[in-house]
Amino acid sequence: MASTISAPNTGAADGPPSSDRARRIEVHGIDHIPERERHGRARELFAVWAAANVNYLSLVVGGALILMGLSLWQALTVIVVGNLFWVPVGLLAVSGPASGTPSEVIMRAMFGVRGNRVNIAVTGWVICICYIALNLAAAALAAFSLVEKAGITPNTGVKTAVVVGIAALTLAISVYGHATIVKLYLPITVVLTAAFAVVAFSVLGHADFGYEPAEPLTGGSLWAALAGGVTLIASGPLSYTNSADFSRYLPRATSPKAIVGWTALGGFLPSVVVTALGALAATAVDMTDPQTALETILPTWFTPVFLLALVLGTIAINAMTAYSSGLALQAVGVRIRRSLSVIVDGVVGVALTLYALLVSNFLDTVSNVLQLTVVLLGPSMAIYATDILLRRNRYDGPGLTDETPDSPFWFTAGVNWAGALALTAGTAAAALCVNTVYAGPLARALDGVDLALPVGIAVASALYVVMMRRSRSAPGTEMRA
Repeated sequence: MASTISAPNTGAADGPPSSDRARRIEVHGIDHIPERERHGRARELFAVWAAANVNYLSLVVGGALILMGLSLWQALTVIVVGNLFWVPVGLLAVSGPASGTPSEVIMRAMFGVRGNRVNIAVTGWVICICYIALNLAAAALAAFSLVEKAGITPNTGVKTAVVVGIAALTLAISVYGHATIVKLYLPITVVLTAAFAVVAFSVLGHADFGYEPAEPLTGGSLWAALAGGVTLIASGPLSYTNSADFSRYLPRATSPKAIVGWTALGGFLPSVVVTALGALAATAVDMTDPQTALETILPTWFTPVFLLALVLGTIAINAMTAYSSGLALQAVGVRIRRSLSVIVDGVVGVALTLYALLVSNFLDTVSNVLQLTVVLLGPSMAIYATDILLRRNRYDGPGLTDETPDSPFWFTAGVNWAGALALTAGTAAAALCVNTVYAGPLARALDGVDLALPVGIAVASALYVVMMRRSRSAPGTEMRA
């Protein structure tokens, strides 16, 4: 059954309900949001996603494309193509208002009540924790520079305190939840846009728009770099199979086209602009150390502001990730309040962050983790999007929250084998084609060209369609009042 108790709507008729107001800890977790408690408009989603995508990691990834050996225009093309995966993120978001539940619960329709616990544990919770650690590490690196400029030596103790402090601010937003995120992210978007406008002015003044590497890539090497670049960029939007988490409070009658459009646009525009700035900067400075390199071309007075903007942007993206990780922990079956689950995940994320900063190479970690996650997240997103299309976005919200054998989403012993086998096959196919931490046999046969993303998506989606159609009809498509 639902993991949290739903509070009655005691809010004003012309405002949000008391269960979801800014500056109050959100009442709901993975339970169903009744229609009487729905509120807001689709356009609010733009600022939510925009604030989360004006960040340091996008600059790092943009610079990495040039370091991979691409020319500037090849890198810019890769950036646009990879970010087109924000469109399926928008598609997934339409299931939130349709069901009144978060993505972590909606996916029971694809994997079954029990099967989804395994799915969410891996594709939801574990990957969210990894991203929390990576983003927190990015914010900490900027904060370390601020501390050093203040005359304080960033030793291990200071670094630990900085990481914990940033984590506390991030988790505070996540604990307060949905309404606070919606309220805060519009001004955060405005502030970050202003800061990155200054960055853009400086970068454009130094960039080499005709940049070509000293030894241009050709043939198989070029295709390998292009495919790897698209995979690297696409890994960002692919990590948001949880987009319904932030749309589920919208009224059921909200236009699906508006939800898709505002969500996709909020992710696409800032991601393209900021990642392109990283690529442009790499034509003028050495982006193997992005933060230090960028400081050499920025006005001296702006450097502290830039560092603060990096911290703020990373807090914005991480608050969303931590919010969803808390829902994922509940969906796995842990009986804990959402606010407490966020704190638990934050503690785990801090531990991983300290490891990433004090033991491993940050840039290598970012590249490897982002590229490897598409092996799982590509097929997972494909199955989710395919299910929405098969059901025509009709989801029984109360039925989805029923975890008993009487649930319309119990399937066979709690597992929907169509989803489980499609995800397994899609992941296996992608693993054969991947070329990142390791090279799969098909990638080696293709001279290093990484086709994990298209192959994983195609196999998972096709197999899911075939198996669901063989089951005559998808259960749980009826709507309950």
